[in-house]
Amino acid sequence: MAETKELTKVEETNSWEHALENESWMAPLVDIYETDNDYFLIANMPGVKREDVKIKLEDGDLIIMGRKHSADEENRRYLMKEIEPSNYYRKFKLSESVDDDKIDASMENGILKIHLPKVERVKPKTIEIR
Repeated sequence: MAETKELTKVEETNSWEHALENESWMAPLVDIYETDNDYFLIANMPGVKREDVKIKLEDGDLIIMGRKHSADEENRRYLMKEIEPSNYYRKFKLSESVDDDKIDASMENGILKIHLPKVERVKPKTIEIR
């Protein structure tokens, strides 16, 4: 049974990688900021739903992929059509100061927020004087 899960995971990953080669992708605009204990990445992907976003951590790279699908167009007779479905892709090299096991993400209204906690050894510490 473990082999089936792994195979499914590989097929899913390959379909995204195949799409990267055969479709046009744009880089989402991002803000990245840091606090004493964390880094935060905010990516703007208008029209993308949570279920259409993939986030991967691979060889120290954080990879963000998202797809915006067309609205139901069967019954529409366009007079002008400028809005096309969008695909987003962005890759970031993470420093060793990020605690990979504690990364989490949320998505709301086309805004992806990724929380990247720092490892304990890089967080500031106050040394008390005796």
